[in-house]
Amino acid sequence: MSYAQEKILPYSSSMDKTHQVEDMFNKIAHSYDKLNHQLSFGLDRLWRKVAIKHLKEFSPKRILDVATGTGDFAIEVARCLKPQEIIGIDISSGMMKKAEEKTRKLGMEDKIKFSRQDSEHLAFEDESFDAITVAFGIRNFQHMDLALNEMSRVLKTGGHVSILELSTPKRFPFKQLFWAYSHSALPLYGKIVSKDPGAYSYLTNSIEAFPKSETVARALNRAGFKETLVKSLTFGVCTFYFATK
Repeated sequence: MSYAQEKILPYSSSMDKTHQVEDMFNKIAHSYDKLNHQLSFGLDRLWRKVAIKHLKEFSPKRILDVATGTGDFAIEVARCLKPQEIIGIDISSGMMKKAEEKTRKLGMEDKIKFSRQDSEHLAFEDESFDAITVAFGIRNFQHMDLALNEMSRVLKTGGHVSILELSTPKRFPFKQLFWAYSHSALPLYGKIVSKDPGAYSYLTNSIEAFPKSETVARALNRAGFKETLVKSLTFGVCTFYFATK
């Protein structure tokens, strides 16, 4: 199945979405953390805590962090859940370089490892992980169903997936306020700080094109997940998905 956001691209280029997203994140890696925290007013940290809280009672020992970026989610998971191992994967070597720098400074390099991989073609054996986390990454997948199928394949039976993704509020006045913010302040500030106007225009467009939460829940079910929980956070600016294999 294809989704509208899979056709949203960062640049006018002949490259496919996977390579364009890789190129984009390599270009903005130097400013990503600053922009991410400031543009979300620090709410991204609170959203991650929600995702981690739902995993805590299951005490996963081996965790895969998909679309790990600069490693914020992987680091927070390591602090809160204290698993034996976390592997963060991403297609952007520039973002993971930042992640590796962070983990070295924190003395976490033995617990958190990083690997450049495409989410649609994971280089792990079946049922390798107790839990999988994804923060703000699934809308960037070229084929969301393929990526979810791969996550299901490498997750142990009984394991859990915990996903955060930005979304568009549905209710007045938050819908109107979010539209104004995402179409004015967000791309302008992103352009000034990151020096890449395409990147933050893409952010807005990809959020708006991302399927409704009900559609994502059905995609999770098709991939082999069950007991899917969908929770709207901060008036619908972010949506949390939690499911069991």
